Amino acid sequence: MKLNFRSFNFDFSKKTYIMGILNITPDSFYDGGKYSTKEGAIAHGLKLIEEGADILDIGGESTRPGASPVELEEELKRVIPVIEGIAKKVTFPISIDTYKAKVAEEALNAGASIINDISGLRFDPKMPYVAAKHKVPLILMHIKGTPKNMQLNPQYKALIPEIIEYLRESIIIAKEAGVDENKIIIDPGIGFGKLPEHNLEIIRNLKDFTCLEKPILIGVSRKSFIGKILNDAPPELRLEGTAAAVAVSIINGANIVRVHDVEYIKKIVKVVDAIKFGRI
Repeated sequence: MKLNFRSFNFDFSKKTYIMGILNITPDSFYDGGKYSTKEGAIAHGLKLIEEGADILDIGGESTRPGASPVELEEELKRVIPVIEGIAKKVTFPISIDTYKAKVAEEALNAGASIINDISGLRFDPKMPYVAAKHKVPLILMHIKGTPKNMQLNPQYKALIPEIIEYLRESIIIAKEAGVDENKIIIDPGIGFGKLPEHNLEIIRNLKDFTCLEKPILIGVSRKSFIGKILNDAPPELRLEGTAAAVAVSIINGANIVRVHDVEYIKKIVKVVDAIKFGRI
């Protein structure tokens, strides 16, 4: 399975790709407020690239449980100058983490080349047309509810089949809008309308998602289910747990892992890939 766009070529039969997280927000659950200035955000983005990220995922609205929506203009104000600043310095795959079509459009014009939509095209009907127009990869994630209410006792009759069906419908929406099906990536949405046991079931059964025949992205980095396993450890003490979840996810079928700690996780990925692909 391969992904080719603009001047970038990903071959998922050869390695697992690392997506580095850059949140330009005051309230993200782990790094909120750390990179709130344009200069600080650009510097951290370039650091993640230097550490070995394959994609840089930039977001200007926290989607942590309980988070409130951010106004369009505020989100644009946060992300566009940073994307422009990084794009001027390096030619690199930048993903815009947004569910708003207008933000995605402006980000692509500023230098981004991937759209990462946590809603799987459910929050803004214009989003798939933006992806089709710019001919860029589109990450479709599963979410149950909205960030504001998604963790208020989410329930499923059949977890994996329900998520697969949601993502299948997202793929259909994208294709009907003209998105190239070879540029679609799926994400089961760890922590987005999921109880801890749901997250564990998804990771354990990640291979089931290969039925959709799309690259699989997974984001487990420092999330609360890891904290719960580790005796209610805060986000700052969840790095080793993140590494374990990343390793199992890769063995079970993940093609892209979305993480905060690129330098550390890259070593984990390198060893797991050697085992998975049989190459040193």
